[in-house]
Amino acid sequence: MYKKAYGIIETLAPVHVGATAGEESGNLNLIFRDQFTLTGVIPGSSIRGRFRSEMFLIKGDNDTNKWYGHDADSGVTDSTTESLIKFEYASIVWLPVFCPGQPIVWVSCPKLLKRYKRITGIDDDIPKVYSGSSVLKPLTVENKPTLFFNFGFLTIDHPNKNLKTWFANGEELPAVVVADDEIAMIHDMALYRQSRVRLDENEKKAVKGAFFNTEALPEGTQMIFPVAIKKDEEDWKPFEDNSTKGEIYLGGLESIGFGHCAIEIKGI
Repeated sequence: MYKKAYGIIETLAPVHVGATAGEESGNLNLIFRDQFTLTGVIPGSSIRGRFRSEMFLIKGDNDTNKWYGHDADSGVTDSTTESLIKFEYASIVWLPVFCPGQPIVWVSCPKLLKRYKRITGIDDDIPKVYSGSSVLKPLTVENKPTLFFNFGFLTIDHPNKNLKTWFANGEELPAVVVADDEIAMIHDMALYRQSRVRLDENEKKAVKGAFFNTEALPEGTQMIFPVAIKKDEEDWKPFEDNSTKGEIYLGGLESIGFGHCAIEIKGI
């Protein structure tokens, strides 16, 4: 009944999908996180909303309501319709982390790769913990390949592994697989953080409620989300030129350069 497809997101700028200044004024505005790995996610509703807006700009009301469902009309019962496209949340596949001497290493863990394998249907076994990609160039410490993260040394027990199939675009990057119980700490160190303030017009002080900090997934993060497509006579064409990929903005703070992403839909 439903055709399976999936989308790949590569962040081209920091992406913040989570709390807003209005909710967390004065504090750190957190991004949404997965409850098990504590890594960033983008809810399916956020992805759906952006795709809906894109189709509205390209093709107008009728196609938008057909593929993404009719909005509720105030005071009118049963005005909504079921969407033909279903989105699940996007989870991280690879997270770029600063690493002295590299300077960037993409990090993942078995739980995140397990979801990637289920969605894409690849046959490869999930890489073992502390596997390093074939293009990773670690240091040698006590005759062992080693990375130096901010939290300390990490020994690569399984170096020079071909991890190409675990990168959706086919380009193997310097990467390492860490344990499920380590990814949360590494993830929090890798997030992009920025303080934001609006100053009073007459004094050098923050306007009440106008000082807050925000965090975001860093540029270069790779994510995946499943898509279910209900059978229809027409094909779903989410982008302007009937292509399967395009660039869109996700989350908030677009006006200051957040949210720019490249997205490719595979399997349609």
